[in-house]
Amino acid sequence: MKSIIATFATGMIPLPAALLSGFVMSLAPGAVLGATIEKKGTTPYVTHFIFRPLMSIDIPGLGTATALEAVGTTENMKGEAMLDKMSAHCTAVSVASGEKNYIDGACVLADKDGDKIFSTFDTRDIDKSQPDMDCGTHIITGGTGKYKGITGSEPFACMPMPALAGPGGYTAMDIPHNTTWEIK
Repeated sequence: MKSIIATFATGMIPLPAALLSGFVMSLAPGAVLGATIEKKGTTPYVTHFIFRPLMSIDIPGLGTATALEAVGTTENMKGEAMLDKMSAHCTAVSVASGEKNYIDGACVLADKDGDKIFSTFDTRDIDKSQPDMDCGTHIITGGTGKYKGITGSEPFACMPMPALAGPGGYTAMDIPHNTTWEIK
């Protein structure tokens, strides 16, 4: 923008052309925001999560159950708009008792327009056709705004990261997903 203003100040661009170029530049972000999304597809993305334990039941020798909250952001691995730069907010329960060791929960992804995608997940539901996605599966149950009518399946992997410094038991994890979705 500075170069357009500098060029205008030196008289090299007539005022109407300068105003028109400024107007076009102001529309460019809106054109990207207003772009329609595909009605179905397969999208690889990663969610960069921070997990916070909310409360826990721990009976030594018998088992533990921990309520968790996870927050983070998404990154589309193809550089596409679908499932990119969304905020993620999940709640879950982690259970470890005898041979049972799983996490069940639900997540909402929200884009910059405030449109949302809701999913549930289960770490016992493994999609054997995608062996790299060996941590569980999200089931997309619906959405709002541009995602209204969305359904799909999101097998995911778990890539633990070092524990976060400080008190509170916070942990971080990158979770790659390979999402097949459709909007009806």
